[in-house]
Amino acid sequence: MEWLQTFDIEVLQWLRETLSTPFMDKLMVLISTLGNAGALWLFLGVLFLIMGIRRKNWREMGILLLLCVGASALVCNLILKPCVNRIRPYDLLGYVDALLIPPLHDASFPSGHTAACFAAATAVCAKNRAWGFAAYIFGAVMGFSRLYLGVHFPTDVLAGAAVGTAMAALTVRLFRKHCGEDSLQK
Repeated sequence: MEWLQTFDIEVLQWLRETLSTPFMDKLMVLISTLGNAGALWLFLGVLFLIMGIRRKNWREMGILLLLCVGASALVCNLILKPCVNRIRPYDLLGYVDALLIPPLHDASFPSGHTAACFAAATAVCAKNRAWGFAAYIFGAVMGFSRLYLGVHFPTDVLAGAAVGTAMAALTVRLFRKHCGEDSLQK
């Protein structure tokens, strides 16, 4: 597994040396901040629920979005992060003073921001493929922002994407099995 850690470190160092600009710094901080505490997804989920007062399909999307992001957060933050307890890249590589965002106090593996984005994208895709595709692109950009900022290793981001997608797919499947595709439209 040493080769994997070496790969992770080399990718992060390449990003810092090659792509770092003041514009990118500001853009990546902005994108990453949208994912803090799942705020973007909570906002959209509640917005869809409110819009669901008039259009029931929106309500179902809001419920799925909140359930999928919640399931992903439980697995990432309450199970995997404490069990794996991987050190953050900036602590390992000693550049905590160069961080563009405040240091984080939880473990690195997996990326919760990325997991939430991919869980949300999977939920949205279950109701609207075009919007889901756009959400997956945003999830990839979110994952990249976490690498750019040096708060996650590439394998953290890949694992976050996998966990978010898997938990959301399971949640959507259980929702459809137990509630039916159109149960909320009655």
